[in-house]
Amino acid sequence: MKNHIILYIVLAFCGIASAHELDGKVISEDNQKPLQDVGVYNKTTGAYTYTNVSGYFELDDISVGDIIYFYQLGYESYELTIDESHLDSTVNITMKIASASLDQVLIVSKLNVLSNFVDVDIKTSPVKSSQEILRKIPGLIIGQHAGGGKAEQIFLRGFDIDHGTDIAIDVDGMPVNMVSHAHGQGYADMHFIIPETIDNLDFGKGSYYAEKGNFNTAGYVDISTKNTIDKNVISVEAGQFNTVRALSMIKIWDGENSNAYVASEMNLTDGVFDSPQNFNRLNIMGKYNYNNYDDQEFNLSLSHFQSKWDASGQIPQRAVDQGLISRFGAIDDTEGGNTSRTNIWMNHVKHFDEHSSLKSSAYISQYDFELFSNFTFFLEDPVNADQIRQYEDRTIIGAKSVYERSFHLDDHDQQLKYSVGVGFRYDDVNDVQLSRTKNRKELLERLAFGNVDELNAFSFANLSYKINKWTLNPGLRLDYFTFDYEDLLTTTYDSKSENKVRLSPKMNFIYAASPKTQLFLKTGLGYHSNDTRVVVANSGEEILPTAFSTDLGTVFKPTDNLVINTALWSLFLQQEFVYVGDAAIVEPSGKTTRLGVDFGLRYQISDKVYFNTDVNYAYARSTEEAEGEDYIPLAPDFTSAGGINFKDVGGFSGGLSYRFVNDRPANEDNSIVAEGYFITDLNLNYSCKNWTFGLIVENLFDSEWNETQFATESRLFNEVNPTEEIHFTPGTPFFLRGKISVRF
Repeated sequence: MKNHIILYIVLAFCGIASAHELDGKVISEDNQKPLQDVGVYNKTTGAYTYTNVSGYFELDDISVGDIIYFYQLGYESYELTIDESHLDSTVNITMKIASASLDQVLIVSKLNVLSNFVDVDIKTSPVKSSQEILRKIPGLIIGQHAGGGKAEQIFLRGFDIDHGTDIAIDVDGMPVNMVSHAHGQGYADMHFIIPETIDNLDFGKGSYYAEKGNFNTAGYVDISTKNTIDKNVISVEAGQFNTVRALSMIKIWDGENSNAYVASEMNLTDGVFDSPQNFNRLNIMGKYNYNNYDDQEFNLSLSHFQSKWDASGQIPQRAVDQGLISRFGAIDDTEGGNTSRTNIWMNHVKHFDEHSSLKSSAYISQYDFELFSNFTFFLEDPVNADQIRQYEDRTIIGAKSVYERSFHLDDHDQQLKYSVGVGFRYDDVNDVQLSRTKNRKELLERLAFGNVDELNAFSFANLSYKINKWTLNPGLRLDYFTFDYEDLLTTTYDSKSENKVRLSPKMNFIYAASPKTQLFLKTGLGYHSNDTRVVVANSGEEILPTAFSTDLGTVFKPTDNLVINTALWSLFLQQEFVYVGDAAIVEPSGKTTRLGVDFGLRYQISDKVYFNTDVNYAYARSTEEAEGEDYIPLAPDFTSAGGINFKDVGGFSGGLSYRFVNDRPANEDNSIVAEGYFITDLNLNYSCKNWTFGLIVENLFDSEWNETQFATESRLFNEVNPTEEIHFTPGTPFFLRGKISVRF
């Protein structure tokens, strides 16, 4: 068998062709332009490919009677039965625009086929905020605990990921996560993304993907923004709590091969809290797209985001029980902050021929962050209180190039594809600090103050070999890190540096039992880096903890309108050292193990009604602690999310969605419990010609719930002794907004 595979690889490199092939071009009926990334699938053999920037495709090893299926979300699928006239010929396929539905997505021998089906969720129920896109990922839960200004807290696969430590998030190839961040490692603030500009979502759970590096332990998320817009859009929302949102998306150029648009967004709200949040956020983004519809495409994007807010913080349960404050009150309402991010990024694709291409991307970001918090109130300082300030000023520069080549081997049902990539990311973080402050005005003490320079250079290789119903996908990733920290608190120059190399192998198996069933086994090593201050404090030891994960599961599509996915998974994480940004200390964290089950169902009830639900269970424990004291604080064990949506019913569209989180331990012995919740949201729209009128209701049944919870030791101004208990940020009560949009 080994010699057989080697022989085919040699034959492919020598350019020996298959017996019969089919090639052609796919265009859109709407504008007669080529369609990129259309799936071309041979239902008879299981072979598949995708169209390139010119709409071109090529399928080898076809025979009379083969059924070729053309599909792309948002277009009516097209089926072609091969006869003698098609052998070694060129065909032209025209596809019609249609509403997104499950029948437009097929199960193919693709590693992340489930993300294609989740795209249907996005198209049928658009997100209301950029962070909400994460809720579309099965099993992922988010929570806000700073009034909308901070990055959300993320939970996935038995992880309290904090703000992004164990999930890698990208937008058009530009990383969102921040390394060595003033507040927390992997901090992923997605608020600079305008939700209406999101085109699709690619995600994967586990650490099975060679092209994904830092923070890809529990999973990754790739968000793609729209290259073009069909119509101009102006939209205004207004609702309770003095909430206003305005949006515009305007085409500024619409040429034969190039176009551009500008999108802007303004958010204002006082929030649900007793102390006004005074929240404001401004986003603006411009994108230019060039496509010669032959062999290359180029995108250039620019964006700016800035936000400012006040916050009521996490409040102790006892203060509410004693009547000192309401659920929406504050112990210290001088919390809050401001942040901004300016980005320039580009993406370029060059096709050398029908089998090879080079994809390149580059970006530069300027980012600043300032946050005032008070988690313990008067525990440390009974006179001035315990307010802290976290601050940084950062520049990020990075680039990546990936070369891909595919071969159709000289035998039926055999394909070979490989990709190799190189890239780097450099973070220059100045004046990163933690200070004790009073009323945001007075500096009491600097606890940490320094400059960080962190470089990550990487390369990776991926191979996909398809033989009959099997697809083998080995991969290998090499990462090199340099960590430099200059301590500005010392009276003399104090700069420390450490280097680290990490090799991460992957091996995945996919078995296409039938055109309707995929079985998979995924394995791989991943990692997340630690804060540079941890690295130098620990002399570079155990600072890239390894995560070993495994998935065994299936994606099953018994009918065109029903998809079911299940998976059993495990994830083991090595010893690591964690930098606690709120206290400027280094804490060891032992080995952990996580086991779980994922289940999902998507059902196209009719052309106009769509239902989806996901149920996820995770068992998370520390492996080096005694039984009963081995719980991982805030790790969710049972979660579920889903909804039902309808469209084009007498001009009406909308949906009802839910999310559920079970009670979970808030500390290591489960003596303090974070309460679960079940929340239902509603949206309803009516369209007439170019106008759309909508209602958005969050927490439809006005449930009392806590969005984020922590077991924290604190002391109030009138207390002698501190108390450890649940401190929480209350969830939004019934929240009604109206919306008017016009397209032209």
